[in-house]
Amino acid sequence: MTQQFYVSPEQVMKDRADFARKGISRGRSVVVLQYADGIAFVAENPSKALHKVSEIYDRIGFAAVGRYNEFENLRIAGVRLSDMKGYSYDRRDVTARALANAYAQTLGAIFSSAGEKPYEVELFVGEVTVDDSPDQIYRLTYDGSVADVEGFGVMGGERESVEQYLTENYAAGLDLDGVIALSAAALGHDSEQPRTLTAESLEVGVLTRARPQPRKFRRLSDTEVAAALSP
Repeated sequence: MTQQFYVSPEQVMKDRADFARKGISRGRSVVVLQYADGIAFVAENPSKALHKVSEIYDRIGFAAVGRYNEFENLRIAGVRLSDMKGYSYDRRDVTARALANAYAQTLGAIFSSAGEKPYEVELFVGEVTVDDSPDQIYRLTYDGSVADVEGFGVMGGERESVEQYLTENYAAGLDLDGVIALSAAALGHDSEQPRTLTAESLEVGVLTRARPQPRKFRRLSDTEVAAALSP
């Protein structure tokens, strides 16, 4: 008779967490920063077809690191959920907080399930406001944990090095060019030898109150990013 080996639940969760973290750390970092007119999402991503930064709804943006097929499935699910809620009730009822809660439940259920591997993803969900209330940014990890982000946040890659650079150099109230230049410098400080990133290697999307249309998300072109990076 074959004897089954016992593995404690704590060890199983630790192994699943280590597996997810290793997958996430293989990619390049993504940063989110609050600036004078809204929220900027900046990712090191030379691909023009596979986006890490996207729009979810009128005032909600999304950024992710990890396995592309996994976070793309989550993005599409978020768009469908938001569209359904906005159509059934009112567009103003679609919020980043509700979307973050939905993502947290999905990621938490997958992480706890013994029947499938955990998702190797981390997400930022941001919402820009058009009144006096503060903007909202949430960071979601592979196990469904949710955290508020104030000022700036980093995920993926060599997160500690990039976060340290932003801690030393970030200031509230920067303009858009300022946060793009700061983000590029921070993403280049992910190793002992700093790198200089070009506009072609960056993907930048912003949620801006300055946009008169109801949809506040805008993806910046390479020309606009290059102008922000120029001395």
